[in-house]
Amino acid sequence: MKKNKSKGLAFSWSDPTFRSIVYQVIVLGLVAVGVWYLVSNTMHNLQVRNIRSGFDFLGREAGFAIGESLIDYSPTDTYWRAILVGLLNTLYVSLAGIVLATLLGVVVGVARLSKNWLIAKLAAVYVEVLRNIPLLIQLFFWYALIVETLPGPRQAMHPVPGVFLSNRGLRFPAAQGESLTWIVVGAVVALLLTLAAGRYVRRRQIQTGTQTALWPIGLALFILLPVAGFFFGGGQLAFSIPELKGFNFAGGASISPELTALLSGLVIYTSAFVAEIVRSGIQAVPGGQWEAAGSVGLSRRRALRLVVLPQALRIMVPPLTSTYLNLMKNSSLAVAIGYPDIVSIINTTLNQTGQAIEGILIVMAAYLTVSLSISLFMNWYNRRIALVER
Repeated sequence: MKKNKSKGLAFSWSDPTFRSIVYQVIVLGLVAVGVWYLVSNTMHNLQVRNIRSGFDFLGREAGFAIGESLIDYSPTDTYWRAILVGLLNTLYVSLAGIVLATLLGVVVGVARLSKNWLIAKLAAVYVEVLRNIPLLIQLFFWYALIVETLPGPRQAMHPVPGVFLSNRGLRFPAAQGESLTWIVVGAVVALLLTLAAGRYVRRRQIQTGTQTALWPIGLALFILLPVAGFFFGGGQLAFSIPELKGFNFAGGASISPELTALLSGLVIYTSAFVAEIVRSGIQAVPGGQWEAAGSVGLSRRRALRLVVLPQALRIMVPPLTSTYLNLMKNSSLAVAIGYPDIVSIINTTLNQTGQAIEGILIVMAAYLTVSLSISLFMNWYNRRIALVER
């Protein structure tokens, strides 16, 4: 019995494998030559104009203030810390926008399929109007609505004690102290343990048919762990109440008009696209699933939550990934209304230092890294919920 011997690579133009390798080498060579030309030409032009290149400027003093920061920052800090502040602001807006737009989009998407004529039509108008108005126009609208229509700090609206709403933003009481960090850590650990307990309860129910209530476990964790964090942090916790001093408020925490307008525009605009994805995903599930759920006594609401949405989710995840990426990239429009995201801070940095190429590279690297991280997470989640064929 003869064995088939695999042919080796023949160094002949008639061999398709050899030709494909040659073509790829030529293409790679042309790309390398093009990159070398662009880099060398850029470096030559910078040298002729006596423009310094490199990232040494990141260690120099920034010298400008930033209105909003999630970490401590002062004008005496370096450009590197200023850019970090902008990156954290971008991440904060993007993640908050993704969560809020998803929640609002799911509600509107389900409402579009409501049997109530008025609710379905209002949801349809919401989607068709908002997704066809440019986002930049919506940002300007929300910013003008907040700044121009709300009263000044001295005439601020006072809906509840300690809370003030004015054209300077929303001021509210805030907790301070070393124990606050440990309380937050305790709450995060409680959330993770509750999710792990939920998976165990579901797996146990599938194996044994025994149902276990999850809410007492979650409630106990969310009470005990933050309390433990409070005492672990030394019991140092105080509340700062906003007070009117001069022409503005001092104390407490605030949400600026810029952040409010940016989040409102991003969430409302993106939720219209999420609603269409939810609607189409639900409608893609065969109607027999609704009938089967009804035949075992499930109400329409429980059938949607337990039967239809889990199946529709497998259809919705790929387009949702693109929508989340668009929201994150659209957050760069924050520069138009003065919110200090990474684009705004890089603009200030390159205006002061003249390091335009380095600044643009930093922005590109930041958005590329965040976009790839979102894509990897969503692809992992898509594989996790995919049906396994037998």
